[in-house]
Amino acid sequence: MADLRAALRQIAQDRMATDPAHDLAHLDRVWVNARTIANGQVNTRVLMAASYLHDLVNLPKDDPERAMASRQSAREAAPLLRNLGFSEDEITATQHAIAAHSFSAQIPPETPEAQILRDSDRLDALGAIGIARTFAVAGSLGRALYDPADPFAQDRPLDDLQFSIDHWRVKLLDLPNDMLTEGGKTLARDRTARMIQFLEDFAAEIDTPLPPSWTDA
Repeated sequence: MADLRAALRQIAQDRMATDPAHDLAHLDRVWVNARTIANGQVNTRVLMAASYLHDLVNLPKDDPERAMASRQSAREAAPLLRNLGFSEDEITATQHAIAAHSFSAQIPPETPEAQILRDSDRLDALGAIGIARTFAVAGSLGRALYDPADPFAQDRPLDDLQFSIDHWRVKLLDLPNDMLTEGGKTLARDRTARMIQFLEDFAAEIDTPLPPSWTDA
């Protein structure tokens, strides 16, 4: 399996168009999450391949074709997997996991590998790494950290296209409720607790009370 992992990492490194939140380190973390959740109960080759090839096509968050990226990644993965000696059944299973991992694709994950990959990818948006990724993406897109007039959107609609912190309430803090596996749920709750602690510190430093609606994740 070490040789397969090395080959998959090399493919990803050679082919992926990376951004600050979707790079080889992200793929390594997703694989670590997937191994932790799976605990040896799935097809490890399929899960490893899906972990390393799920972002082969990585479109920016503001790209109008963003919802199609996971399907495109699945298509591009097929010939690569054949070259690595994967069976057609394994290729089909890997393609489904890749296509279904995306939040925007809205494809129900129907296999254990697909469910684990989706949870593992979303876990990387939480915790200490999730905090770092949020602000890295915001910086790359030219978005403000927060609205100084109303940091926690008490008197305005949430707008995560303008303010990075808004994205936490729009999406990230609700991710624990969206996990499909028991392992994913446990890890997500732990990581979200760290994010809420950060929000409390953040609120104190900008001298603005953190509303209860932000801590009820």
